[in-house]
Amino acid sequence: MIILNLVLLNKFLIRCDYVTELVNGKLQHRKLPLSKKIFRAIAITLGAILMATGLEIFLVPNKVIDGGVTGISIMLSHITGIELGIFLFLLNLPFVYLGYKQMGKTFAISTVYGIIVLSVFTTLFHPIPAFTDDILLATIFGGMILGIGVGIVIRFGGALDGTEILSLVITKKVPFSVGQIIMFINLFILGTAGFVFSWDRAMYSLLAYVIAAKAIDTVVDGFEESKSVWIISDEAEEIGNAVNARLGRGVTYLKGQGAYTGDDKKVIFSVITRLEESKLTTIVEEIDPNAFLSIADISEVRGGRFKKRDIH
Repeated sequence: MIILNLVLLNKFLIRCDYVTELVNGKLQHRKLPLSKKIFRAIAITLGAILMATGLEIFLVPNKVIDGGVTGISIMLSHITGIELGIFLFLLNLPFVYLGYKQMGKTFAISTVYGIIVLSVFTTLFHPIPAFTDDILLATIFGGMILGIGVGIVIRFGGALDGTEILSLVITKKVPFSVGQIIMFINLFILGTAGFVFSWDRAMYSLLAYVIAAKAIDTVVDGFEESKSVWIISDEAEEIGNAVNARLGRGVTYLKGQGAYTGDDKKVIFSVITRLEESKLTTIVEEIDPNAFLSIADISEVRGGRFKKRDIH
């Protein structure tokens, strides 16, 4: 009993030390290795260059804008004649401080670096003529390229537009979600484009915004569209062996218990791709038509043994 009390006391003192360090600001995040910092910088540079390409070589020459601070910058540049890169840099600066408060120093540094690269390359690309004069093509490809660039930067811990950061602050004071606030801000900005340019350009701008948003989601959430699978069945081992043999996917067995019946259940967990969903469903229905099957989208898979095994 004395030994047990000493162990508990030691754990309590360690926990107190942890809290004290946390309060005093002594407990810090682990620093990233230099190789990861360099890779992150390269990725953010690439993303910012892609966004600058989508803006200056596709959208801006055709008087099509994007949402957020970028859209405001494009309209101000059109009205004043001042280069777009200057407005992108100046208007995003106030949001960097908000980003620092909300997301931390690493996010703020990544964001500042990305904005600087974006501002520089929009200035360099400004003299380059538009890749196409077809407004629809410019809208589609400009939105795609811009969205991919923004998605890369977000995926590697930065941001190129202050709207998302601002929405995080506003959502704490109003009964609306971040997505709803961003949508309201962007609808106002894109609507303003109708007065600055023309209403057909405003509609093209809305199309570019939707395309860019979808491209951002694709990059941030991942390209493979993996799915997590949960199966509860009395024939769990047979289903697990079939998934392993016929799909080449590994499975994990978990112990479960029915809350109503109290019966012990074996739960199967696995990760598959979108193309394998139909075959997995067929396997489960063949072995146990009454099995409980739950399939959900997951944005990313790392580690483990997710790589598909050869089934031939």
